Amino acid sequence: MHILAVGVNHRTAPVKIREKLTFDSWSLDEALTLLRGTKSIFEDVIVSTCNRTEIYVVSDQLHTGRYYTKRFFADWFGISMNDLMPFLFIKEDNEAVRHLFHVTCGLDSMILGETQILGQVRDSFLAAQKTGTTGTLFNELFKEAVTVAKRAQSESQINDHPVSVSYAAVELAKKTFGPLKDKSILVIGAGTMSELALKHLTGGGASRVTIINRTMEKAERMAERFSGRALPFDMLDQAVEKADMIISSTSAPGYILSLENVSGTVIRRKGRPLFLVDIAVPRDIDPAVHSLENVSLYDIDDLETIVAANFEERKKAASLIEPMIDEQILKFCDWLQTLGVVPVITALRKKALVIHAETMKSIERKLPEMSDRERKVISKHMKSIINQLLRDPINKVKELAGDKEGKEAVELFIDIFNISEEVRAEQPEKRAAVFGADKEKRTPPATDNSRYGTVQGAPN
Repeated sequence: MHILAVGVNHRTAPVKIREKLTFDSWSLDEALTLLRGTKSIFEDVIVSTCNRTEIYVVSDQLHTGRYYTKRFFADWFGISMNDLMPFLFIKEDNEAVRHLFHVTCGLDSMILGETQILGQVRDSFLAAQKTGTTGTLFNELFKEAVTVAKRAQSESQINDHPVSVSYAAVELAKKTFGPLKDKSILVIGAGTMSELALKHLTGGGASRVTIINRTMEKAERMAERFSGRALPFDMLDQAVEKADMIISSTSAPGYILSLENVSGTVIRRKGRPLFLVDIAVPRDIDPAVHSLENVSLYDIDDLETIVAANFEERKKAASLIEPMIDEQILKFCDWLQTLGVVPVITALRKKALVIHAETMKSIERKLPEMSDRERKVISKHMKSIINQLLRDPINKVKELAGDKEGKEAVELFIDIFNISEEVRAEQPEKRAAVFGADKEKRTPPATDNSRYGTVQGAPN
């Protein structure tokens, strides 16, 4: 089996492209299910954030998996393959695993080491798991990704130098205005990014903060937390007119502030400067607003240079995370290697339990006067003997699975213990656990365990 990562991010595509390629939360289940039903796709997870839209799939064939994932990407967003390909990245097998770990640790983020992406990846995985598009491979892989990211945050101290898109926006405002204490600041939206912006704003001395959101209750809750005030959405024009600085981060599909809206407001402001930061994807503010006199507009692509001063320290911390990622990749590869012999190990243990049960029946027939305590003691010691005898063979067959001649060695192991029938009985169940019942019907059963081996290209 192969693992693929296909998508766009802030490294491969500008914001004007990325904003066209985001999955809405209300249609994510449909997208996951549609892709999962595609030929050669056995598992899938979609990670869609402000700076990236990435699709992770498990496929039985690299070429087919690549093609149908790209085809799905293009068809879902109504873009031709030719227009999409210049912005698309594709990573395969071990590199796809490494990319996911980098993303989850924040090493692939616009703001190096940011922690928000960990929760976003975890939520994306849980959404796919709930929809039923993950299986054995991704259940383990994404667990490993979350594990290494949590370890990276706790051991590297990468977050001792707070940098985020929201932080960058506030730093930019401070460079423009100086102290924020007496500035009127409007925050549009009441989501995670707005909350982070408010934390940095209040931490930077801002005291005159207004929050506007389509859901008034959310705006009121956030205003209470940050000692600000909440206004209904229909008062947006009045709030813009009075603001010195605006930070906008909503999930609206179109512009919240159009050129027409802002130009009318600018006239009423009578030359008073207006500073706008758009950290939403898709963008909340019409880029043409930047052409208006006394108006400064920045989007999230503009913010990357603002945080350069803190990057050096974060880079040092990031260098400590790379060995953690290497270690976690090896751990995942080791798990993959043993996955192929799970039916063999299970079959061996089941055969041992059958022998144990038959032997106990024979003892009970020959010693009918045994007490319950004597029967339990004998049974317990027999199981202990069996477990001790099986421990070394089971560990050995796990090692054999990772060797170059692993297939032949495992077949010899099966012959030595005469468990070929038991293994055949186990394989359909294990295939269904890995690939899912519907794919099981569509794909002929494998005749051996080789397809359960390591990800192609992974170290042995």
